[in-house]
Amino acid sequence: MGRKKGKLHFLRLPVILSSVMAMWIGCGGVVALSIGMDRSVGWAGDPSESSLGRIEETTFMQGGFADVAQTVTPAVVNITATVDIVESRGGGVPLPFEGFSEGKRPPGLPKRQKGSGSGVILSSEGYIVTNNHVIAESRDLIVTLPDAREFPARVVGADPETDLAVIKIQTEDLPVIPWGNSSSLAVGQYVLAIGNPFGLNSTVTLGIVSALDRGGMGLARFEDFIQTDAAINPGNSGGALVNTYGELIGINTAIASQSGGYQGVGFAVPSSLAKPVVDELIQKGKVVRGYIGLGVQEITTELAPWFGLKGSDGVLVTDVVPGAPADKAGIRRGDIIQRYQGQTVKDGRMLLEQVTRAPIGQHIELGIIESGKERKVRVVILEQPLFLRSRPTRTTSLESPLTGVEVADIDEAAVQEYGLNPGSKGALVSFVEEGCAAELAGIIEGDVIIELNKHPVDSVREYSSWYKRLRKEQAVLVVLVRSSRHLYVVVKSS
Repeated sequence: MGRKKGKLHFLRLPVILSSVMAMWIGCGGVVALSIGMDRSVGWAGDPSESSLGRIEETTFMQGGFADVAQTVTPAVVNITATVDIVESRGGGVPLPFEGFSEGKRPPGLPKRQKGSGSGVILSSEGYIVTNNHVIAESRDLIVTLPDAREFPARVVGADPETDLAVIKIQTEDLPVIPWGNSSSLAVGQYVLAIGNPFGLNSTVTLGIVSALDRGGMGLARFEDFIQTDAAINPGNSGGALVNTYGELIGINTAIASQSGGYQGVGFAVPSSLAKPVVDELIQKGKVVRGYIGLGVQEITTELAPWFGLKGSDGVLVTDVVPGAPADKAGIRRGDIIQRYQGQTVKDGRMLLEQVTRAPIGQHIELGIIESGKERKVRVVILEQPLFLRSRPTRTTSLESPLTGVEVADIDEAAVQEYGLNPGSKGALVSFVEEGCAAELAGIIEGDVIIELNKHPVDSVREYSSWYKRLRKEQAVLVVLVRSSRHLYVVVKSS
């Protein structure tokens, strides 16, 4: 689907490639957990609390943040990753390949392409944190220190769900950046971003914390980003976001941009999320999280009346994995989860944090509302498994909240074009008019509508039948499938 001009696009920071620039656009994702640390840092803390020492708050008054920059830049490295890419018979980007001269490479053979990102040294023994998308599918990793020394690196562990990874180089007595506590950050505080944008090593930029707890951007499953206006660009991926004491409070990861470059909106994984992930990757090589097999979404004031709710507490179940603990406990799509172990579930973030942090094998009690009736279910926590155009369209001129949406039956071409599951049923959204009520509600091309006002929709014919019964002034509850996940949307006439 083409992007519309004039809108911001959330992008993982691309690594810098030797000949072309690649961008990663995340998909899916839900709210993130936030685990507090035991030490308060930032402007409000006592500088003497850190055993490693801190830069005095008066630094800015004494001529900027030179002391901070000099302290942290030696611990931010450049990471070069080599990736094998298979060139199709249709051509591709011409790049040098060992053993073949340019223009004579046989089709189908792999070509090697190098890209670079950033990383932060966490221990004098050579452990380095970076983004998963910097090192994913890499053939070789080379770490270059600010003093120009180079070392081969191995992957210790990676966690695509937070877009974090840990690599290691064999050396000793390295400079490090100590962890800080992002939970104590406040909007308006100064921060510095350090990395290698466009291959320019040891670049330092200054900004403020623009916002906290940013999520829902589809870059990772766990999103709890720090937003900053410190300039970060392609190549900053995996670099450091530090406070004025020179402590690591975030890992630079993403930008929101119309151009693909800096526009004053950057995002970093906070230390409160990153540190426990990194610790577990170092200890176990992977992150172990609790799992019950549910997909949920927030209950908005628009959704609440459709489920007989007076408030917005709880979460709406959108997906249940067949055979997963939630399925075995009898939880179904459309149920409302309002209590976890007797505590009110305020939002999806709270539920996700509780489930993912629960001990494997523990039985939990959930309070469910189904068709207006309350019940309790017991669910066992398991370890989370690995995660896992020219077609005729039909539309109608009738005025309704869904005016401006064109739908089509799902055929083999649609499955291929939109990445749908084979055998999918419903009405495929093939076009959404810009500015219509459906677009404003969040419906996009490629969605598959499977329910209108709680009536099943298996085809365009059924869609049209229920569509004709809608009134212009009537709101409609739409259930759709996007990226194999269900989503509830309320559409109101504009």
